Amino acid sequence: MPTPYHPPVKRSVEIAGHKTSISLEPVFWELLKQAATREGVPVNALVARIDAERLEAETPPGLAGAVRVWLATSALARRSRDGDHGMAITRPG
Repeated sequence: MPTPYHPPVKRSVEIAGHKTSISLEPVFWELLKQAATREGVPVNALVARIDAERLEAETPPGLAGAVRVWLATSALARRSRDGDHGMAITRPG
C-alpha cells in the first residue's frame, strides 16, 4: 500500500455515462480498489453506488468526501461484524 502521507491524486471515473474526476489520496484509491474487488464490481460501479447514496442525504457532501466516509464506515462495519471492537496498540519494548 502506498505511503498514507501523499497529496491527493485526481482520477477520472464514469457515473451514469458521464465522466467526472475525483481527487483522493493514494491510500483511499487503494482502499476503493480493494472494496470494489470485495463487492465484485468495477471501481466505477462502486463510485456510482456511493454517489447515489450521497445524493439521498439531506445535505449531500462532495463526492470525494462521500467516498472517504463510505470507506471508513464500511471498514468500521466490517470490524464490528468480525468481532473486532477496538484497536490493538502495540508499544515497542
